[in-house]
Amino acid sequence: LPTLAWSEWQIKPYVGVAFGGTTTLIDLAEEAGQPNLTVGASAVLVGQVLGVEGDFAYTPGFFGEETLVTSSSVKTLTGNLYVALPRKWFLYTLRPYVVGGGGIIQVRADDFIGAFPIDQTLPAWDVGGGATGFVNDRIGVSWELRYFRGFSGDDPTGVSFGSETLSFFRANMALTI
Repeated sequence: LPTLAWSEWQIKPYVGVAFGGTTTLIDLAEEAGQPNLTVGASAVLVGQVLGVEGDFAYTPGFFGEETLVTSSSVKTLTGNLYVALPRKWFLYTLRPYVVGGGGIIQVRADDFIGAFPIDQTLPAWDVGGGATGFVNDRIGVSWELRYFRGFSGDDPTGVSFGSETLSFFRANMALTI
C-alpha cells in the first residue's frame, strides 16, 4: 500500500531587524546600513523535507527619517523553496531549514525638498535559514536570518549611482501557528 503523504501549513507572523544594507540608490542620510525594525508574515506549506513559502515584510524608516529624509520604507514580497531536515528527526527540538527564491523589493523615500524622490520596484532574490520548534501541536517559535538583494537593469533612472541595487540582511523571530 502507498504511504500517506504528510504536509503541514505554518503561518509565521514575525518581528525583526533589517541591517547591513548597501545601495546605489541616493541615500541622503546614509542610513541604509543601520538597523531598522521590520514586521511581516510568511506562510509555509512543508512536507517531510520540501516545501514552498510566501513572505511579506515591511521596514519603515529604512533610509532614516530625520532632517534630510522625511519618510522612507522598504517592502519585500518573495516566493521561496523551503527545505527542512526531516520532521521525524526533530519532533521535540528545533527543526532547521533553508529558504531561497525570488520576488520584488519596493523602495520608497522622500527628502525634505523633494529633489530626490525614490519610488522603485526592483526584482530581487533572497536566501537564508533558520529553525522552528513547537511547544505543542499547534504553536511554536521560529528564528531566521535572510539576505535580500534587489537589482535593476543597466538603465539608471536618475536616483542612483549606476544601476539600482539594494541589499540587506534580516533577522527575525516569529510565532509559528
